[in-house]
Amino acid sequence: MAKGASIKFQSYEETVPKLLALLKLDSEIKKYDSIILKVQVSEEQETSTSVDFTESVLSYVLKNKNPVSSVFIAEGADGVNTEEAFESLGYQNLADKYGVGLIDLNTTETEPVEDYNFQKFNVIYYPKILSKSFIITLTKLEEASETALNGSLSSMLGAFSAKHYQGFFSANKNKIRKFPIKYSIHDILRCKMPEFAIVDASEFGSVLAGVPFEIDKQSTKLINLEWKEVPYIKLLEDSFSQEQKSAESKEIAQ
Repeated sequence: MAKGASIKFQSYEETVPKLLALLKLDSEIKKYDSIILKVQVSEEQETSTSVDFTESVLSYVLKNKNPVSSVFIAEGADGVNTEEAFESLGYQNLADKYGVGLIDLNTTETEPVEDYNFQKFNVIYYPKILSKSFIITLTKLEEASETALNGSLSSMLGAFSAKHYQGFFSANKNKIRKFPIKYSIHDILRCKMPEFAIVDASEFGSVLAGVPFEIDKQSTKLINLEWKEVPYIKLLEDSFSQEQKSAESKEIAQ
C-alpha cells in the first residue's frame, strides 16, 4: 500500500471511496478481525470529526471488510462525556443505522504498557480494544492551539483513558499535561501507532489518506506550516531517526 495520497474534494460520497480504492484499503482491511474508526468528538461540532465524513468511510469499510470482522467507532473525549457527545453529534444514530458499536475509550478496559522509549511516562494504561484492532483515524484538518496541528497522530490523545488520567477536580485529562503535550502524543504512539489515517481537509479543497505519520507531514502544508514547526511531528521524527541509527549500529556490530 502506498504511503499516501490526496485528491480534490467533490463530496464525501464521491471523494472518500475513490481515494480509499486508490490506496487499496479494501485489500488491507480484509486481513483484520477488528477495525476501529477513531474519531474526535467534543462539545462543539466545528472541532469534531464530521458524522457525514465518518459515514462515507464507514460505508466503504463495511462493504470491503472480511465478512467475519467487527467494526467499531471509538473515542475518548477530553473534558466531556463521550457518550453524550456521540449522541449530540449524531454518532449514535449513525451506529444504529449501520449496526456498529460505539466505544468510549475513557471507560473501556485497559492494560498497562511499558516501553523504555517512553519520553515521560513510566507506564501507560492503554485500551485493550485498540491494541488488537486495525485503527483508522478520522480527523478534521485545522490548526490547534495546543498541538499546532489537529492531525491523525495528535488525535490519539483520545486513547488516554479518563479513568486513569482525569484530574482530581476536573473532567479534563490533566495528567497528560504535566509536561508539553508533544511528549504525551509521542508516548501514546509508542503503545501503538494507528495503521491508517484519513484527513478531512475539505475546507482546503481535498481529502488525504495513508500512513498516519506521512499524512500529518503533508497536512501541514495545507495550513501553511512546515512539519518541523509542529512539535509532536518533530519529536517523532527525531525519535524514529535515533531508533533507526541505533538499529543500523547494532547490525554493523554484529
